[in-house]
Amino acid sequence: MDIEWKFKSFEDLTKTELHEMMILRQQVFVVEQDCPYQDADEKDKDSHHLMGYVKGVIVAYLRLVKPGISYEEMSFGRIVTAQSHRGTGLGVALMKEGIKQSITLYGTSKNRISAQSHLLPFYQKFGFESTGKEYLEDDIPHTEMIKTI
Repeated sequence: MDIEWKFKSFEDLTKTELHEMMILRQQVFVVEQDCPYQDADEKDKDSHHLMGYVKGVIVAYLRLVKPGISYEEMSFGRIVTAQSHRGTGLGVALMKEGIKQSITLYGTSKNRISAQSHLLPFYQKFGFESTGKEYLEDDIPHTEMIKTI
């Protein structure tokens, strides 16, 4: 699968890219997960946005929130793959590209995330470890995880 990656600050996003990423996020987090919440937030402005395209269609996304906004460390958030591309290795490719971009941007891959609890084994593959803090976020069990290197 050929993936075209785009990694941009909020200011550098085109209107079309912003629209596409918001549609993908809402398709998964609001509609598919049946979780009405405000997806767009002030963190988007303080983030870089990684978008993965296959044949010109956005199918993967994560935002890299700068340190001091969500946590002391930088943080990945809104990590998502389109339902049509799950099970293809796209999620692994997305995380690897996100880690690569975080090192380029900040010189480290130290990162703290709020992971949906059922996805802990997935994030552990990339060096994230549970902090033991589990909580409900929008009625979905989440666990705080940290990647220390």
